[in-house]
Amino acid sequence: MAASASPVRALEWIGGSEGYLHLLDQTLLPAEIAYRDCQSAEDVWEAIRNLRVRGAPAIGIAAAFGVVLGLADCDHAGQAWQQVRRTAEYLRTSRPTAVNLFWALERMEDAAQRALEPVLNLSRFRERLLQEARAIFDEDVAMCRAIGLAGAPLIRDGIGVLTHCNAGALATSDYGTALAAMFVASEEGKKFSVFADETRPLLQGARLTAWELQQRRIPVTVICDSMAAQVMKEGRVQLVIVGADRIAANGDTANKIGTYGVAILAQAHGIPFYVAAPSTTFDLNLTGGDAIPIEQRDAREVTHGFGRQTVPGDVAVYNPAFDVTPARLIHGIITEKGLIQPVEKEQIRAVLSRSV
Repeated sequence: MAASASPVRALEWIGGSEGYLHLLDQTLLPAEIAYRDCQSAEDVWEAIRNLRVRGAPAIGIAAAFGVVLGLADCDHAGQAWQQVRRTAEYLRTSRPTAVNLFWALERMEDAAQRALEPVLNLSRFRERLLQEARAIFDEDVAMCRAIGLAGAPLIRDGIGVLTHCNAGALATSDYGTALAAMFVASEEGKKFSVFADETRPLLQGARLTAWELQQRRIPVTVICDSMAAQVMKEGRVQLVIVGADRIAANGDTANKIGTYGVAILAQAHGIPFYVAAPSTTFDLNLTGGDAIPIEQRDAREVTHGFGRQTVPGDVAVYNPAFDVTPARLIHGIITEKGLIQPVEKEQIRAVLSRSV
């Protein structure tokens, strides 16, 4: 069944080569739906760093458009390549874990090199880079739809599905990864319920995932992260599906902090644990999860979450944004090229080498 358009898109480009990036400010959800217009690479950096746009695929797409915006100060084509390189290096400093960010920026640099060879016209150069950024966006739309179709068969009538953080349309171009499987299953008429971990400290599950599922009229129950074990013990959950920010060559997967604990709990209760991610989230240059860089966030996200102090002053805080789930705990990885199962290096390469 064809997937319907998402109710809200996380980001989109407005206008031609002199246009701007229009994105949903996810820090204000669910209380307020408000948009920000990014007119410069600096605006995009700020939006990525401060989680106004988030989710590995969406971060990569935003960065690609940020490269286009970085050309605004170029006076002639002779400066264009150096400006692209400076902008890409700058945007790379926004967040370190999501590999889609680096993949998209490398792709934009490659496109810039190719564009400079046949023509040294600044306007046409900028248009060529915009075409590449739009291609990254469109390809992600197609990948997310394909992930939904590949993952939906895992969802049976009457089951409970648990997810952690947000891997829906808000984290991608338009449909999601982990939530895409749920969206397609719902469109196919399956009846099931979802438990959304609150996902501390920034509550992406409570604020974003629950909001997206509610928009789709899929029954959702928000639970605190510490409640997952009890919900599993009570037999309310038969399947876990989460997203990913980077996947190593052996299948070790980085996702929002707390995912590793959910995977351990799922194994303890005999519940299959799946990861849903596009092929662009794989980093085959890393042999294992120990090499994945883990972003450290501001302590105030823990001590002063949403404006209120909840921790005594001068107390040490450790605030990693992600953790790594080892491949041995992952039942399968859902990609646009099919299901990777078992999660082993050879199987990963075999599936990713397929044409779509």
